[in-house]
Amino acid sequence: MGAVWALEARLANVRHCDAIVVGGGPAGTAAASVLARAGRDVVMVERTRFPRYHIGESLLPYCWWTLDRIGALEKVKAHGFQSKNGVRFISADGRESKPFIFSQRLEHEAAWTWQVDRASFDKVMLDHAASLGAEVHQDTRATGTIEDGGQVVGVRAEGPGGEIELRAPWTIDASGRAGFMRVSRGWARPEHALDRVALWTYYQDFQFEDPAILHNTIVASVPDDGWFWIIPLADGVTSVGVVARRDVMFKSTKDKLEAFLAQTQRNPWIASRIAGAQRLEDVAAEADYSYRSEWCAEDGVVLAGDAFAFLDPVFSSGVFLALRTGEEAALGVLRALEDGRTDAAVFADYGEWACKGVEAMRKLVHSFYDPDFSMGQMVREFPSLSGDVTDLLIGNIHRDFSDLEAALMKLGSVPESITYGRARVAAV
Repeated sequence: MGAVWALEARLANVRHCDAIVVGGGPAGTAAASVLARAGRDVVMVERTRFPRYHIGESLLPYCWWTLDRIGALEKVKAHGFQSKNGVRFISADGRESKPFIFSQRLEHEAAWTWQVDRASFDKVMLDHAASLGAEVHQDTRATGTIEDGGQVVGVRAEGPGGEIELRAPWTIDASGRAGFMRVSRGWARPEHALDRVALWTYYQDFQFEDPAILHNTIVASVPDDGWFWIIPLADGVTSVGVVARRDVMFKSTKDKLEAFLAQTQRNPWIASRIAGAQRLEDVAAEADYSYRSEWCAEDGVVLAGDAFAFLDPVFSSGVFLALRTGEEAALGVLRALEDGRTDAAVFADYGEWACKGVEAMRKLVHSFYDPDFSMGQMVREFPSLSGDVTDLLIGNIHRDFSDLEAALMKLGSVPESITYGRARVAAV
């Protein structure tokens, strides 16, 4: 059985294994779990010590299948996270749309998913990977790659016990927004059209009038293309955050709290419900939201989760995309190990698959930010497409959305597909 531990001086300076995973978030733990369940020797390095705080609390229903396949589902169920069964949209003038209820599209247990405290959820996942046999090193930072003939053959890491060299045929970069490979290789490709700033905090006793809404994620628009997330968590705590352009967010003040509170007054639905709630935390901030790596893989290394791409969180896609890409990246590594291959061409299909899934949701995100677009209007004008929208909201993203895309084009602007993000396959 694997153990969750920090690097210790007694460990050898060089550690050989089948695969290295950089990062212990959802993508990394999904990948490590797949590899460990298959009997592979996998070593994970995580720069922090769990539990640790992380934003991104809302799971999509299609997370259920990855959690089930890696054997973590029952552990997540047992933790007591707040249940979630749908999404509601609130217009900038405070009008509620008809909720998108997952069970109306998905006749499966997965239609009820969770709003999670990420410190707890990620710890459950990390411990699960270790229980399967993954060797997990916390407080351990990957400092660089080891290369031979232009190919990644390992990772240098530094932890409490000093430096160590990890060597393996494959490395999975699941380092999140820190972007171990994306940053060091200069592969970062931000999507400036979705460049936003997020401010968020937590409240006790947010004033929900309808008890049913406690099982929904609420997305509330504010003027000038901003929006709020309202995510009910367990024990009466609610995550409340606003995403908007920097010039809008900080138009009148540079103070984070003042800017956040000013935005809460710009939507009457939020203003009326937050008035009697107690703020529990200082306001946190994050910037430069959306990006995609120029490449998803090169010889000896593959990217997963936020290390590969991050899409504006309006539709809560982050954890789902992390779990799925982590799982698929690990399955690709298993096939490569079986075939004795270390070339990036192994991940050509993975790159196409990952980009296709992100693109489907990316187009709806762009439409959401179009000032002429209204989710309610779209559903009224194209009622048959309500199911398509719900599919995106539940994570059923690998299907044909051409009808939805055509409707989005009629109601606003839809961007061209991004052409980068594939595997870096050497020319023959």
